[in-house]
Amino acid sequence: MLKKITNSPKTEQYLIYILCLVILFVLVFNIFNYDPIEGYDATAHFAYVDVLPHLDNLLPENTYEYFNPPLPYIFPSLVGIVCKNFLDKSYDACKNIYIDSIQILQFFMFLTSVYFYLKTLNLFNPGNNSLKLSFLILLFLLTANYKAFAMFRGETYIILLNSILLYRFSRLIKNSFKWNNNDYLIFGIIIGLLALSRQWAFLLFPPYFLLYLFLKNENKTSYLNFIIYSFFVGFAISSWWYFRLLFEFGSFTAFNLETTKFSLLNQKLSFYFPFNSDAVFVFTKPIRSNFVNQFLPIIYSDLWGDYWGYFSFTSNKLDIGRNQSQIGNYLARVNIVSLVPTFILCAGVNYGFKAMKNKVKSEYDTFNTLIFLSILSSFIGYLWFLIKYPSYNGNTIKAVYILQLFHLMCFLGASYLSKVKNFNNSRYLVLIGILTLVFFHNVPAMLSHYQ
Repeated sequence: MLKKITNSPKTEQYLIYILCLVILFVLVFNIFNYDPIEGYDATAHFAYVDVLPHLDNLLPENTYEYFNPPLPYIFPSLVGIVCKNFLDKSYDACKNIYIDSIQILQFFMFLTSVYFYLKTLNLFNPGNNSLKLSFLILLFLLTANYKAFAMFRGETYIILLNSILLYRFSRLIKNSFKWNNNDYLIFGIIIGLLALSRQWAFLLFPPYFLLYLFLKNENKTSYLNFIIYSFFVGFAISSWWYFRLLFEFGSFTAFNLETTKFSLLNQKLSFYFPFNSDAVFVFTKPIRSNFVNQFLPIIYSDLWGDYWGYFSFTSNKLDIGRNQSQIGNYLARVNIVSLVPTFILCAGVNYGFKAMKNKVKSEYDTFNTLIFLSILSSFIGYLWFLIKYPSYNGNTIKAVYILQLFHLMCFLGASYLSKVKNFNNSRYLVLIGILTLVFFHNVPAMLSHYQ
């Protein structure tokens, strides 16, 4: 009887509803309990909003985030202008209004991203609740989501726009790479907006060209023309910003840290191989200031928990952080139980690699090949950045910065779980059951405790 209940499609549907309700609660809770001014580099981001109406003032002396593309700052800047000029409110009152507007907008951006993710999965697997459930539980387990969408972050625009891009690309796959002018124009506009959201978005572009190598010969010419036309439109929309950086600051990739010659020696050996006495803190005290500039421990602890303390305790006052000891113990348990979704995500990447190697690809294999290449490109690009711009304390190692990578991994993780279900349904049910328990155990890490 139990097996019959757990195998019921309605059971999976009910669990999807429950997960979505919990996430709605988490998102709304954080709107009321987290002030974006406490987020990563928030002062500089809000200074950007203030000077954006006068583009000539977007200089390093006014905000050290001057190099970021402008798209994420346009909406709050417009809200501030309307507030000041039409509502005749004070600067502080207007700032509070546009801060609230950012969180409300990002709330809907997250929900819209999930909507397009599910539409994409449904194109390849219509009505497959198991695949949707697997994807959602992996996606919702990423604690970094709730930090990103509670703070003021440009990465949220990458998530939204990439979810739409993947859906549009999946439609192209389903249509055997037959396209019209509207298809490449829409695709190109999204690419242009991605380029104007955050520089991390550029890591998503090379895989669309690399995918050409893995397509059937009869599709290659049509696909290549589509990609060339689309990226030309994207270039036309976004290039002005990067030429501005070149002309005013001497580089297309201007940044607020001093550039160095790329060398693996820029980082200490412990950055690459963190197997020393500090490694035990991953499962005992995974909070700042352990793991000084150690890539894997920090990114793992920040993905599932709150290594930097911008969400759970007062990071800027580490010695008197609120309930820091107790939170550290809880986040240690979070890291332990999160080994299960980590394993599934890694198994999913292996699944994507195999899909790429398949000589005869299904439509879904083609999609998963793109996802695998995008994961690889995002990881390598982010690692290149960390080596090119080394930090003595690792403060550029944040899961939020490369959130796109983990969202992409959820697609392949869900595909892996789908494969497990087809091979051994009992094992699939056990994994879903464990993931559900991990999710509810980790919910407190998703909620802001910042005071």
